[in-house]
Amino acid sequence: MINIHKQQSLLLIILIIVVLLTACGFKLRGQAATLPFKTMYVTAPDGHTIGIEMERMIKATPTTRLVDSTAEAEATLDIISAVNERAILSLSGGGRVRDFNLIYRVNYRVLDNKGIEIMPNTEISLTRVLPFLDAQILAKESEERLLAKDMQSDAIQQILWRLSTIKFPAESTQ
Repeated sequence: MINIHKQQSLLLIILIIVVLLTACGFKLRGQAATLPFKTMYVTAPDGHTIGIEMERMIKATPTTRLVDSTAEAEATLDIISAVNERAILSLSGGGRVRDFNLIYRVNYRVLDNKGIEIMPNTEISLTRVLPFLDAQILAKESEERLLAKDMQSDAIQQILWRLSTIKFPAESTQ
């Protein structure tokens, strides 16, 4: 009898959690943003993977088709720059580096098919702390690459969510 009571209590708690999560608007992170453009073109600086990853994410959206030129696109996402930086965050008493601050900055803008800015130059800046030990140089280099990739993925998600908030086509004032 006690076992059935525990199962009912557990079921009730799970039900309450599910209701609370759905009531607050919780969505899984992997769900694709709905972009307001039917067609889109992406430009990115040479030598950076952000353009390829952004195109892959846009292809995954249900409402937007990626095109091969600005002439075919309703909007162009122009990734102006993507920069990885590393700065010393703290030093030990002996003057050795203890922590690095990894910084990833992306500047972008969105243009319509006439070249008019829909979204002006916008910067996304992400930081991560990388603890550092001289004895683990190879492991820390690998960890730094993983953190840089993670920051790029976060920046792409932020850009897509910001793009999904654009009201397009802009309502005429006539």
